[in-house]
Amino acid sequence: MPPSDPTPHRSASLRVDAGRLVRRLNELGAIGAVHGPNGEHGCARLALTDADRDGRELVVTWMRDLGLSVSIDAIGNVVATRAGTNPNVAPVMIGSHIDTVRTGGRFDGNLGVLGGLEVIETLQQHGIETDHAIQVAFFTDEEGARFAPDMLGSLVYVGGLALEQALDARAADDGARLGDELVRIGYAGSTPCPTASSPSSFIELHIEQGPVLEEAGVTIGVVTGVQGISWTEVTITGRSAHAGTTPMRLRRDPLFAAAAIATEARRLAGDMGGTQVATVGRFEVFPNLVNVIPQSVTFTIDVRNTDDALLRRAEQHLLQFVEQICTQESCTLQMRTMARFEPVSFDESMINRVERVATAHGNSTLRLPSGAGHDAQMLARVCPTSMIFVPSVNGLSHNIAEFTESADIEAGANVLLHVVLELAKPS
Repeated sequence: MPPSDPTPHRSASLRVDAGRLVRRLNELGAIGAVHGPNGEHGCARLALTDADRDGRELVVTWMRDLGLSVSIDAIGNVVATRAGTNPNVAPVMIGSHIDTVRTGGRFDGNLGVLGGLEVIETLQQHGIETDHAIQVAFFTDEEGARFAPDMLGSLVYVGGLALEQALDARAADDGARLGDELVRIGYAGSTPCPTASSPSSFIELHIEQGPVLEEAGVTIGVVTGVQGISWTEVTITGRSAHAGTTPMRLRRDPLFAAAAIATEARRLAGDMGGTQVATVGRFEVFPNLVNVIPQSVTFTIDVRNTDDALLRRAEQHLLQFVEQICTQESCTLQMRTMARFEPVSFDESMINRVERVATAHGNSTLRLPSGAGHDAQMLARVCPTSMIFVPSVNGLSHNIAEFTESADIEAGANVLLHVVLELAKPS
């Protein structure tokens, strides 16, 4: 390794190796790969499955190849550390996730983790040491697609969810216990969780997962915060009966009630406008037969808003509607809160830093909130935090056609590099 650069200003010309970063993204994307009829290439790497284990093994191998010390905590979060020259200051952390939804892409989460490794490899190549240690982390079950809530690993990491409760979570697909799955794939670590000491700062590079940057023709999104998220599971039980012989006036049809609720959620979001969104994303009908009035329907309602008061208004309206329609249809009702997070505002000095660095490197910028949940919103509870967004082609994510251009990946990774350099202070 060449000698350490003694003058911080000389690092201003540093650039990441975009080709190396894209190659890693593609190599990780080959694990759990799914393909579409038109050449789309996505990923199905649900948390704590065999595919997730294989992805973890690959990323940990890259971490160790860079000479980083790797720790695994009790919820399976993985943290790799490059030592700093001053052991008395807390590390700067870069982080995200590598689990996906069942029809996910190659960039969601993965860019933040592998972008972090690219930052460290760039520093290694140029012999630049930093006062602060630099950490790259990937957190368990960020998506919440298999175990609720989403951002589970980072929530436990910061002390927002009890470890024992998280370990007892059950998988939505097969009912497996999270703690048992951690043991099965070899990632039930020994490092205590929640963390005993917080990073000095946290920064997450991520694809936007929406259309705003692309529509505006902007390269770097300067993320101001994350909107509030409410996930509810609803089970409506009626009476199974023959579809041909049961008069309409005598039906107790849970699917009719569920469909009315889905329609009302969409209407409400449209009427409220602003940042309000509402989604019915999972529907399970029993017995799910063509000539049988259903016995029960279980579905989810996902409601989000950047304003917590408006989010609560939407939640209350939908609760009243659900109760009303179930009463009208003579059905019974069970509701379970899967996740509830208030809106998060990021640290203003960190927001300003991202914007200044991005502009200094010739990028167009736009301040915007995140519509999706991220590990950064959990780390914001314990340290100054910010995020860097890069555009998503056609605004697509949670879709195997998810894509971000290499030039945008390079721009975002270079902003990440220089934000981290400022925070970690070159020696």
